[in-house]
Amino acid sequence: MKVARVKARERVVVNVDSPAARWIGALAVLSVFCWLVVLLARDHDHTHWHAAGRLEWSVTILAAVALIARGIFLGRPVTAAHAWAAMMVLLAGLGARLLSFDLLGDVLIAGAGLVLMWPTTSPPQPEALPRVWALVNATRGDALAPFAMQSLRSFHFNADGTAAIAYSTRLGFAVVGGDPVGDDARFPELVADFVAMCHSRGWRILVIGCSERRLSLWQNAAVIGQSMLAVPIGRDVVIDVQRFDMAGRKFRNLRQAVQRTHNCGITTEVVAEQEIDDAQQAELAEVLYTSHSGAHFERGFSMMLDGALERRYPGISLIIARDRSGRVQGFHRYASAGRGDDVTLDVPWRRPGAPNGIDERLSIDMIHEAKARGGQRLSLAFAAFPEIFTAKDRGLVQTFFYTAIHLLDPLIALESLYRYLRKFHSLGDRRYALVSVQHIPHALVVLLSLEFMPRRRQL
Repeated sequence: MKVARVKARERVVVNVDSPAARWIGALAVLSVFCWLVVLLARDHDHTHWHAAGRLEWSVTILAAVALIARGIFLGRPVTAAHAWAAMMVLLAGLGARLLSFDLLGDVLIAGAGLVLMWPTTSPPQPEALPRVWALVNATRGDALAPFAMQSLRSFHFNADGTAAIAYSTRLGFAVVGGDPVGDDARFPELVADFVAMCHSRGWRILVIGCSERRLSLWQNAAVIGQSMLAVPIGRDVVIDVQRFDMAGRKFRNLRQAVQRTHNCGITTEVVAEQEIDDAQQAELAEVLYTSHSGAHFERGFSMMLDGALERRYPGISLIIARDRSGRVQGFHRYASAGRGDDVTLDVPWRRPGAPNGIDERLSIDMIHEAKARGGQRLSLAFAAFPEIFTAKDRGLVQTFFYTAIHLLDPLIALESLYRYLRKFHSLGDRRYALVSVQHIPHALVVLLSLEFMPRRRQL
């Protein structure tokens, strides 16, 4: 049994790392818990205790014991804060029973076991942004690298700070968004160390947006934790900006969309987000807030930044479309990595009633801008489950998932996004979700809450 010390409010009382230690820890914690319940309840009404309440007490204590045992065998540490909170809940439960609120008391006593083994969390680390940006700016060929900066993330650095994993904790899961950033030669040891750290804290690992070339990192490190199932979730859409042009019949629809905006007198300009003044911020914010009903909230985790127009993140460019009168009709937000070699679309915004073709025009003009700056790759977005949308004869399973995907249309219209992206004919490498098979139901809940739970926009 290992005793460790961290921050005062997270001081570890018990942390078990081996099967033998887990058995010893389980027996110790369960014995103490049961002893406290019996000790504190011994003055309970004698007749009630030995008659009608005996079965009820047994079920209550067994429920608490089961919750504690589950937490111990998941490897979750017991911190001082957990112990004090569990004691308060336990005392409240016994008090409720003494006042004849038996059902409430039973729930609280059983809940004390849940509180004792509640998973620890890692808070976001916005103060690490300068360090993370330096690593993002050194990462080439990864369309999702800029999203490591998102303010929801915590960071696990290697010993010399030359590589990092961006993740967030929720309900006992450490959710990794995308690939590590920084020096790729250090990724194997970084991932192994991260897996060991998660194992010591009782966190299950979920990776969302893992690239094909980084699958082996997690599969090789899984011997420390648990084997992980790789589920393909879609493809990057990456433009080779030095070679891209719209010649040929397959780009006919794209050319027509762009030409419509020229006919309407649309012009574009590119500005750095951190350099816009207050007047420009207010002008763009008006478009953002009128773009759709949910614009007052932010969503997204693995493939999206937050803080639009807050001038918080380095390496962010805005391309703005104006009509003949100079009024902003829409804008796109792009993030960069690899010292400008890689440019990635974050979120597009457009005013209701803006001319058709605005988004296509902004994308094409940003490709030209990236080329002029010496960029190599521009990622438009992520095409989720393209095989489902292109299938002509869907089977039962594909039909089920096609229907399920459309249930999310109020939050993100994936099929409409795919139909836009396919105009560029640039489907790239696959991305994967990695999760242990036995954790899939819980992982889905965690992932959906991270990606779609709204957060009030701070602009």
